[in-house]
Amino acid sequence: MRDGKPRTRAELTAQTGLSRSTIGARIDTLSELGLVKPVSYASSTGGRPSSQIAFNAGAGIVAAADLGATHATIAITDLAGNRIAETHTRLEISDRPDDVLTSLAENITSLLKQIGRDSSELMAIGIGLPGPVEHDTGKPSKPPLMPGWDGFDVPAAMRKKFQVPVLVDNDVNIMALGERSAQWPDTDHMIFVKVATGIGAGIISGGQLQRGADGTAGDIGHIPISRGALVPCSCGNMGCLEALASGPAVAAGLRKNGADVRTGEDVIALVRAGDLAAIQAVRQAGRDIGEVLNMCVSIINPSVITIGGSMAEAGEHLIAGIREAVYSRSTPIATQHLTIEQSHSGPQAGVIGASILAIEHSLSAERLESLHGRRTA
Repeated sequence: MRDGKPRTRAELTAQTGLSRSTIGARIDTLSELGLVKPVSYASSTGGRPSSQIAFNAGAGIVAAADLGATHATIAITDLAGNRIAETHTRLEISDRPDDVLTSLAENITSLLKQIGRDSSELMAIGIGLPGPVEHDTGKPSKPPLMPGWDGFDVPAAMRKKFQVPVLVDNDVNIMALGERSAQWPDTDHMIFVKVATGIGAGIISGGQLQRGADGTAGDIGHIPISRGALVPCSCGNMGCLEALASGPAVAAGLRKNGADVRTGEDVIALVRAGDLAAIQAVRQAGRDIGEVLNMCVSIINPSVITIGGSMAEAGEHLIAGIREAVYSRSTPIATQHLTIEQSHSGPQAGVIGASILAIEHSLSAERLESLHGRRTA
C-alpha cells in the first residue's frame, strides 16, 4: 500500500491472495497504528459502494543524516520519504565521534522544533557515514577518513539522545537506496557509483541492497586496472582504480602537466571552462571506471548504472568514457537494455537513502508487530 494508491479490501484480497479475514485483521492493526486511513469510495457497480483505504505517510516521521568528510545534510521526512525540513551544515568527520554525533543530535532537535514536532514522535533515525560500516551493528570498520571511529557504537550513542532505532550504513549504499527510491522505483537490478575523493558502488540486485558477507560489497575503488600497474594506492596495493580515476588522482595527473589544480572540484571547474587537458583526463577516468564496471555488468547484469559523487558534475565527459568502455567490452546481451547515466538525485541521494533506511525498518513487519503489542498491552 506504500505506493499511495487507494484500494478496497476486496482488491487487497485479490492482489495478495490472503483471506478476507486476514486482510481485515491487518487493516485493523494498521488503522490502529494510524498507518492507513479510509479515503474516497470506489465506484459502485450496483449496491453499496466499497470504501477505499490508503497509506497514511503522515502517520510518523524519521530523521535522516548523510555525513560526509566535511559536511552533513540532515532532514526530517514523512514515511514516504518526503522531506519536511532539511539543513546543510559543515562538520569535520575526523573529529571525535562524540562531538560529531552531539552536533548531529542538536541539528535533528532543531529541525523538529522548526516543524513543531517532538523527538518522541520519531520512529527511527537513518545515518550514512563516509566509510565502511558493519551494517548489523552500525559500527564503522577501519574507516580511512574517520580516525577514532573504528568500532565506535554509533547507534548506542544516538539512542542516548533519542530513544528510537538507529540504522547506519556507508554513504554509497544509502545513495544507491536514495537514487532507486527517487528515480528508479521499479528497477530491481542497478548499480550506483560514487566518484569523488574515493570510488565506491552501491549494488541493488533482486530489489535488495547487497552488502556482502562483511559489508564490503561494492568496494570497486580498489580493483586494479590495466594502466595502473606502477601507481601506488593509499590502501597499500598498486594500480587501484581509485589511485587513477578519483577526483584527487585526476587532479594530481593534471598538476604533473602544469595545471593549477588541487582538488576534484578544481578539475570540474577546468572542464566547465572548456580546458582540453582536463576534459581528456576526465574522459580517461571514465574509461578506467568503465573497465571495472564492465566486470560488474558481467557478474550482476544490471539494467541501470547511475554515476554520482562530485566528479559526476563533469557530466557527459565522464559518462561518455564509462559508456565507451562498458559498451565496447561487455557482451551485447548484457548491455542491450542497459542504461548508463548521471544520477538524477545528485547531492540529495544520500539523505533520501538515509530516510529510506529508517523507513524500511520502521515499517517492517517485526517493528509494526512490536509497536502494536505495546499499544494493546
